[in-house]
Amino acid sequence: MQLFPNLQTYVESMKSREVSPQRKERLQALIDFVQARVDADAPVVLQFICTHNSRRSQFAQIWAYAAAYIHGVAISSLSGGTEVTAFHPNAIASVKRSGFEVEPEAKHPSVHLLSISAEMEPLRVYSKRYDDPVNQQDDFAAVMTCSDADQNCPFIPGSAARIALNYEDPKVSDGTPHESATYDARQAQIASEMLYVFAQIR
Repeated sequence: MQLFPNLQTYVESMKSREVSPQRKERLQALIDFVQARVDADAPVVLQFICTHNSRRSQFAQIWAYAAAYIHGVAISSLSGGTEVTAFHPNAIASVKRSGFEVEPEAKHPSVHLLSISAEMEPLRVYSKRYDDPVNQQDDFAAVMTCSDADQNCPFIPGSAARIALNYEDPKVSDGTPHESATYDARQAQIASEMLYVFAQIR
């Protein structure tokens, strides 16, 4: 199956992007979780959690989904927050610029259908609480993508592992001339790190 051409070009550029030793050290816990599940022939379920489930956790869900597919690793990639808001328009615009196709669902406009290929069912992306019924309730890795969620959720019921991958919030640029560049930079960091993680899985 072929990725959309613009997305394929973006992925190749992200594969060559350097991940710092400090970030590799932090990402190792996620690599270890995924590898242990693969070795045990057990389901790999990742839930990316941030306070509003609108920017960083959405980027991480999307790129874990894409990176796992690219590297041939079967996973369930989910996201949630401690509050319900919306998949932020600036984040949607950023993933479109990287080559994903994103359209609102006809019956539920707050839900966006994100595609990496014309041959694959789209991923339904929208803001929800981490304990929303659509998310798996046990035996998953809770991957915390912002410090607020890490501090405010000391315990995620049902999680088999808790992994802190804090990212700076691009919302600081909202309404400024730098918002597109800031969102694209945060997406690029998350994309390159998820591609690095799944490239390590044997």
